[in-house]
Amino acid sequence: MAAVLARHHPLRVVCIREVQSSIKESVHRLLSDRIQHLGWSDFFRIQDKGIYGANGSEFIFFGVRTDPGKIKSLEAADLCLIEEGESISANSWRQLVPTIRKPGSEIWVVFNPRLESDETYKRFIVAPSPRARIVKVNWDDNPWFTAELEADRAELADRIAAATDDELRSELQAEYDHVWEGYCERHAAAAIFRKRVVIDEFEDPPHGTRIHFGADWGFANDPTALVRFWIHDDELYVSHEAFGYRVEIDDTPALFDTIPGARQWPIKADAARPETISYIRRKGFAIDAAEKWSGSVEDGIAHVKGFRRIHIHRRCKHLQEEARLYSYKVDRVSGDVLPVIVDKHNHGWDAVRYGLDGYIQRRGVAAQWAQLGS
Repeated sequence: MAAVLARHHPLRVVCIREVQSSIKESVHRLLSDRIQHLGWSDFFRIQDKGIYGANGSEFIFFGVRTDPGKIKSLEAADLCLIEEGESISANSWRQLVPTIRKPGSEIWVVFNPRLESDETYKRFIVAPSPRARIVKVNWDDNPWFTAELEADRAELADRIAAATDDELRSELQAEYDHVWEGYCERHAAAAIFRKRVVIDEFEDPPHGTRIHFGADWGFANDPTALVRFWIHDDELYVSHEAFGYRVEIDDTPALFDTIPGARQWPIKADAARPETISYIRRKGFAIDAAEKWSGSVEDGIAHVKGFRRIHIHRRCKHLQEEARLYSYKVDRVSGDVLPVIVDKHNHGWDAVRYGLDGYIQRRGVAAQWAQLGS
């Protein structure tokens, strides 16, 4: 696209990386190949250190950290094309953003999600500008997805389905999520429910089975969530979910009504919003607050992890994502998994915990008393 634009308009395109020891490490070769493929070799002069168009367009290449003196060249840039953006440091971003200031100029970032702690991922995905619109486009949105790639993807998916060892299945799922679903690399051992979750399709249980509903409240950055599930043969089945951001209290009943049976079965909800619970009850739902106590989160997680399997229906996309991302803290230096729960990607799982109100034992409190007694 940069080559197409530069052919039709005299643009200064600055192609940068965090570190570039030689031109071979830049996007120079890729641009050159695309120009030749498009049959534009007569229009662009491809030289060792730059690419120049007959209309005055130019592509220059450098590394932010290796060529700090060239940062001023960005002031006249029409387009800043950042390659391998996952490696761009916080200090580099502080220099780059205010330097690209020519009217109409743009910054394009090409990167593969690696770690959630990477500055680029935090800046554009975790905490984006309020002016940003984030759209995830993946392999299943690609009309030119090749048969060879589909064979590779399907093979890994089949290996996950066939894995009988929980540890192996967890590692394969982490690999699949990173390679094919665009998630950051993650420490497989840090995922809270890593050995339990199975993504599949299933029918409703036999008539008479107890159906559980759990609700978690949110509004702006956190979603309001309702989850429907049941227990059968020591396995948990999550069949439906309803997630909504910025859902007004008046609109919450309509959100809940998207899940079958929400008005027929008891709902257990986060006790932090008694006024919301009261309103939803007046609208015809059998909803009550779930009990909370010191250590209730840890006790709830321990209870859910006690199921032999956690089946999540394929339509429950939010729960699937949270199953991948809900995790324990990992020491950045040693890589050790710590017994500290990261309070992120947990709204659906909080709803599951609330839905299990009355089933979860107060193990945390007992453990605390035992520790005090010793």
